[in-house]
Amino acid sequence: MTRPPQVIALSCGEPAGIGPEIAAAAWEALRADCPFVWIGDPRHLPAQTNWQQVAFPADALELCATALPVLPLTFEGDASKGTADPRNAAGVIQSIETAVGLVTSGQAAAVCTAPIHKKALIDGAGFAYPGHTEFLAALAGVDHVVMMLASAQLRVVPATIHIPLRQVPEVLTPALLRQVITITAQGLRDQFGLQSPRIAVTGLNPHAGEGGAMGNEELDWIETLIADMQTEGHRLTGPHPADTLFHAAARQHYDAAIAMYHDQALIPIKTLDFDKGVNVTLGLPFVRTSPDHGTAFDIAGKGRANPSSLIEALRLAQSMAATRAA
Repeated sequence: MTRPPQVIALSCGEPAGIGPEIAAAAWEALRADCPFVWIGDPRHLPAQTNWQQVAFPADALELCATALPVLPLTFEGDASKGTADPRNAAGVIQSIETAVGLVTSGQAAAVCTAPIHKKALIDGAGFAYPGHTEFLAALAGVDHVVMMLASAQLRVVPATIHIPLRQVPEVLTPALLRQVITITAQGLRDQFGLQSPRIAVTGLNPHAGEGGAMGNEELDWIETLIADMQTEGHRLTGPHPADTLFHAAARQHYDAAIAMYHDQALIPIKTLDFDKGVNVTLGLPFVRTSPDHGTAFDIAGKGRANPSSLIEALRLAQSMAATRAA
């Protein structure tokens, strides 16, 4: 019989990036306040890391106060900092799969993922997914998930993500936006404890189209969709001009904002809280967070990596898992 699932499963991410060193630094900062188990090859941790092998995640509850708990995997390659070794691709994928297996079996409370390097995974293991989020959705057996960027100052969701800007008007459909709003609202209720979440929706065009002078999508269907979902019980406002939605006074009127494309969403949060933004995946049957940055090969192994985003990701995973369980 396992203990109550209070431990977070942290996948190792790309060994040649900053993942291992920020994991060690996060443990130093959090210790027993936020117990987690690191899943990876301990050879890739900084040499001075005080780590100890565990057989089960629950062992981390007591161990985390004195050492970084490690669920060890054996990787084929080395970890020369700054240069990804494709031989490690299978191990990186196994780390993610192990973390998901632990949370779905009830041995861990949430999944937190360190940054991966997609080209190394493709070259070394034929990785068939655009990124972490799509892989996690496949492992969970769900078709649709939503990416949220969250910090103490702002929660924002891009309705379309990693596509060229010219494709946004084609991909952004009423069905897609309805789905994104629905998943976001459910996630805010289940994982953030907001029983009646307030969601602001941006327009697609400058000045939200300005009555058709700068684009017609708002008049053609975005306004109608928002009005329809309001009658269904959603607390929605918009479409709002994106350039006036993210200042301090405006942020007091919503719990999350839904933007229409990547930069419209990510520029505000990275400007407001660059070091502490957290990537959250909504729509999975478990809690998943991640630091909002990449592998940072240019500074890996140089002692300059900032663990703040990972620390916030672990803390948020802990909070979300407790809310979900309640």
